[in-house]
Amino acid sequence: MSIRARFRLDHRSFVLDVDLSLPGRGVTVLFGPSGSGKTSLLRCIAGFERKAQGTLHIGHECLQDDAQQIYVPTHRRNVGMVFQEASLFGHLNVRRNLDYGRSRIPAAQQHIGLEQATELLGISHLMERNVATLSGGERQRVAIARALLTSPSVLLMDEPLSALDMKRKQEILPFLERLHHELDIPIVYVTHSIDEVVRLADHIVLLEEGRAVASGPMAETLSRMDLPPTFIEEAGAVLEGVAGAIDEKHALAELSTPAGVLWAPAGTLRPGVRTRVRIHARDVSLALSRHEDSSILNVLPAAVLSSSGSAHPGHVLVECQCGAARIVARITSRSFDALQIQPGLHVWLQVKSVSLV
Repeated sequence: MSIRARFRLDHRSFVLDVDLSLPGRGVTVLFGPSGSGKTSLLRCIAGFERKAQGTLHIGHECLQDDAQQIYVPTHRRNVGMVFQEASLFGHLNVRRNLDYGRSRIPAAQQHIGLEQATELLGISHLMERNVATLSGGERQRVAIARALLTSPSVLLMDEPLSALDMKRKQEILPFLERLHHELDIPIVYVTHSIDEVVRLADHIVLLEEGRAVASGPMAETLSRMDLPPTFIEEAGAVLEGVAGAIDEKHALAELSTPAGVLWAPAGTLRPGVRTRVRIHARDVSLALSRHEDSSILNVLPAAVLSSSGSAHPGHVLVECQCGAARIVARITSRSFDALQIQPGLHVWLQVKSVSLV
């Protein structure tokens, strides 16, 4: 299954014009600055933008095809929607809010049960609570569970964490990761937070001024050397890692990654736990020899693959093969010339542990 979406939506001061093929499983993140078209695209998929022209196929189901005069209205589209605000019914308790979600779908078509949804979102103990007594994070988890109980073919999430403070965001992110790993439902997720991208995304669409300027697997896309200037600050590598030894004294975790062993902030990590680590291009320096008298803990052997100019004057992007991973460094053109960087040169990548997230 895949999601094919081609839309053109004309507003007076803004035009959305996209043609995308998105994977039918995992989390696709729509990422870009404010006004880039993220929410507009999500609203087109949900059917809220009747003026949008184009086509939409989710799997074998056609929800819109202007050429064939097909347009399935919002209430008949099998999509779940989670907004920035939880939008729960304040006069109902949690259980009755969830029952409302289930009531929209005939029993024969329900493939996500109440027990499964409440367990996934960690809200089983809240069932008899009035929603007015819930924290922001609890309200949003109830809203996500209610959307899941409609047994959608795709779950659309419009910046679901933007109204929460950092503590509540950290509370809810692990539950979103569980949805990612345990449900076979594609999720299209809007955010302007790169941290949420790194934690959740499998696939990413970079939007700028209503256009999709890049689309592909998250780690591969963020490490591209030709990212548009708007996104160059986000360039870097995202690596899957497994925590090994934990240095409790110094609050560091030893991570096994495709690039080699890295020391990163331990946080809540424990041995054997899988995680993602982001290495920002601007946080990578290059050296021709290994330095032992340095505060930098992560020093990895690598070979230069290619280089290109950067949107920043006087900066150069250098792509390196480091173990089984490709890592991009952003250095000054002066350092580039001084080190005589060229393809095939063996270098040492230096990454400060405190910069890893």
